[in-house]
Amino acid sequence: MSSALDRLKDLTNKISSYEKVRKNNLVKLRSLFEDIGFSNKIEEFDDIFEFKAINLSGASLLAENLGEIKKGKYLQVLAITYDKEASVKSKNISLGYFGKSENVEPELKDKIVEFIIRYRFEKSFMTLEHYNGMLNSFDKKDEDG
Repeated sequence: MSSALDRLKDLTNKISSYEKVRKNNLVKLRSLFEDIGFSNKIEEFDDIFEFKAINLSGASLLAENLGEIKKGKYLQVLAITYDKEASVKSKNISLGYFGKSENVEPELKDKIVEFIIRYRFEKSFMTLEHYNGMLNSFDKKDEDG
């Protein structure tokens, strides 16, 4: 009995911890949104979550070399939109062009990389919530059927 209770406590602590991290992440993400100047391109902060994804060219987003500059490339943040009604389904929108990667101030480059990782972290929670809602519809069918 106590091992089941211990597992439940552990799970509760993990969930609580993730919610705290998520809340702090959103605060930092909003601050980076303003600092980098994305608010000049997108009026409302929450509108960034309408994008399917946000990508970066000119610097690495891989864990093993996060933020490493790609020499000869240009640092640019691209948002991807998706319109299932359009003939061309996805479209790239430039959120920011910062010039040659090696010429960008390291502090700005680090903020941009952090912004994208924080965005993806929050977006993953939104995706999880979306699919959880879809799974609930199956559970409801099982209960009714």
